[in-house]
Amino acid sequence: MKKLFLIAGLLGFSQLYAQQNDIEITSDNSWLKAGVIAGVPVGDASDVSDFNLGLSLRGQYLFTPYVAAGVVSGYNHFFAKEGIDDFGVVPVAGFLRYYFEPSGFFIGSDLGYGFLTNVDNNDGGLYVNPQIGYHNRDWNFYGYYQNTFAENDFDLQSVGVGVTYNIRFK
Repeated sequence: MKKLFLIAGLLGFSQLYAQQNDIEITSDNSWLKAGVIAGVPVGDASDVSDFNLGLSLRGQYLFTPYVAAGVVSGYNHFFAKEGIDDFGVVPVAGFLRYYFEPSGFFIGSDLGYGFLTNVDNNDGGLYVNPQIGYHNRDWNFYGYYQNTFAENDFDLQSVGVGVTYNIRFK
């Protein structure tokens, strides 16, 4: 019983003196990423579209020199085949990235919800967007596979490339 009180006392004492780490936003750990993507629809989407083009906006915070997280949105426009109206997906997602070096290769993925636009009887669904790419202080170049697991057994998929420019907070 004495050990239990000793452990509880030490844990409580350590919490009293634990330093609280406030997140400080600086130009070295936080920035907006604005960019464009271009891809080719695959799977179900290839039946109704030949090409997609989009805009991406990301807010990123670098927790360590190698691990980052943030939020992403934008718009990915699918140019429909003849006789069908164009449509798109608006992602609202979070993302994680792992940077192997301060400049070099990275891997990451977005995860959230993709809202479909101009599609009847389908609001959207789970949005997943894994990426692999190269980065430096100002630019990110990457390849991606994007899938929105939409309602009514329709998966909106594409593979492509993207580029973003880092707009640093001051």
